Amino acid sequence: MPSVCFYFQLHQPYRLRRYSVFDTDPHYYDDLKNAEICRKVAHKCYLPATRLMLKLIESTGKKFRIAYSISGVLLEQLEAYVPEVIETFQELAETGCVEFLAETYHHSLASLYSDEEFREQVALHSAKIEKLFGQKPKVFRNTELIYSDAIGKLVRDLGYTVCLAEGVDQLLEGRSPDQVYHHPKSRDLKLLLKNFRLSDDIAFRFSNRSWSDWPLTADKFARWIAERPADACCNLFMDYETFGEHQWAETGIFDFLEHLPNALISEGCTFVTPSDRAANAKVIGPIEVPNPTSWADTERDLSAWLGNAMQSNAMHELYKLEPALRQAGDPDLLRDWRRLQSSDHFYYMCTKYFSDGDVHKYFSPYESPYDSYINFMNVLDNIHTRLGAVVE
Repeated sequence: MPSVCFYFQLHQPYRLRRYSVFDTDPHYYDDLKNAEICRKVAHKCYLPATRLMLKLIESTGKKFRIAYSISGVLLEQLEAYVPEVIETFQELAETGCVEFLAETYHHSLASLYSDEEFREQVALHSAKIEKLFGQKPKVFRNTELIYSDAIGKLVRDLGYTVCLAEGVDQLLEGRSPDQVYHHPKSRDLKLLLKNFRLSDDIAFRFSNRSWSDWPLTADKFARWIAERPADACCNLFMDYETFGEHQWAETGIFDFLEHLPNALISEGCTFVTPSDRAANAKVIGPIEVPNPTSWADTERDLSAWLGNAMQSNAMHELYKLEPALRQAGDPDLLRDWRRLQSSDHFYYMCTKYFSDGDVHKYFSPYESPYDSYINFMNVLDNIHTRLGAVVE
């Protein structure tokens, strides 16, 4: 019977405080807002969802298996504001049923701009995961599932043999996302692709009363999975905040999650982690991804972060500082520069207000994308000023 691979992303950025062009204070972060949001999401999602995962692993006799990727910047905030979340994830790690994946420490787009910075952030993240959870990550997932053949080569050069990516229809060309593929120039890099339709049924459509399949029950969803070929693995990749934050508890999302594992087991389905799936599945063949894809928005490309001139300019000016920053060797400057790399800052600058506009506005702390750009560039200008003082 088919198997299921659950993978959840957890990330919160260091949000910037309102920073005017006349400001000179080198502390750029809205500490009160960051603490407030971290605690709110922890109590709405991270704690109840993770405790439920522990319960499900125990109640299924450890048949339930899952995977997580937690950004380094979120781990820092959890340690500072809600350490019980870290402790709960450590309990999950001890079950032997949970895999922690590698990513960029700062949830950045470094894979598109700087090979050196990309390698360093992945190393920092892996070290953090190993320190907190006792696992050295074996599987890589890039920020927002951004992937291309070029990024795949970077990932393989770092020693990873498995990478997650989006199951984009036009690249699959009629093939199923439920099979395992490999990099076109390296059979050593296996690719696990998100089944975005079934993932989005949970992550986005679950509470939509106008959806033709509402209400979504555990039994119904399990039947959809069970109808797939016996060698299929449905990769359900989504934000962890789906549970309790994006889909509020009042929608029934936790009840759905609580009943889903046993519903799947009763249909004969099994659970695997990404490493399990890659180790045991037949590799179908290569899949070519010449241009970067992601799991964001309906386009599933980079337009959520690089779709307008503001975003492109901000990103260009940010990475232009890298050579001088490395030469300066100032750890505080490097930390601040890296925190500005979090993809969220560029997401807030997005000007798409069509099918995806409401999603962007939901996540942004700014009045408009233009306010976000101005604030970001004011902070970046101060970093440039500080850098100039160091290298003189």
